[in-house]
Amino acid sequence: MPKPKKPVKMAVIGAAHGIRGEVRVKTYTADPLGLAHYGPLYASDGRAFEVVSIRPQATVVIVQFRGVTDRNAAEALNGIELFVDRSALPADLEDEEFYHADLVGLAVRDTAGDTIGKVKAVLNYGGGDILEVAMDEGDDALIPFTKAAVPQIATGDGYLVIDPFAAGLVTGDDELSEHHAEAEDGFDPKRRPRGPRGAGGNR
Repeated sequence: MPKPKKPVKMAVIGAAHGIRGEVRVKTYTADPLGLAHYGPLYASDGRAFEVVSIRPQATVVIVQFRGVTDRNAAEALNGIELFVDRSALPADLEDEEFYHADLVGLAVRDTAGDTIGKVKAVLNYGGGDILEVAMDEGDDALIPFTKAAVPQIATGDGYLVIDPFAAGLVTGDDELSEHHAEAEDGFDPKRRPRGPRGAGGNR
């Protein structure tokens, strides 16, 4: 398989473990040991990594990659992010679950139906998923990926909807107030989707 065209981050290599080339790896899969089931993993520079052995240890897994046989080689891998192509991941997600890769590139509409930007990236600094949106006007915006801020996701149609007020983009004094009030009429919050799951992971 060539370098992924639509990469999904599966893991990050950490520090070396022992003297035989093993490394600590943080995975983003539902089952950490499942990292070995996706075939070759790829670094951003195109290098392929094949898992030879894997075992759990505390909050990470200990991995031996083919061709990495000593501590010096293992230490050189610290910090490398590993990806697979989106096509290698299961397509049968549960309702209201999404892969980050499926969100990147979606058009962003407000509750009035106007397109205001495009999803640039999905970030997570430890407090929950955040959408980085390249706005059509102004600087990029960071939107919390919550039901309130993102009430509708239509990946098949290529867009998602954000509530500018819940997303913190506008206040009650802004010109979107009227649109927001109209959008609230008849809206059923129980139908709002949950946030995405990471690459193969759960939310």
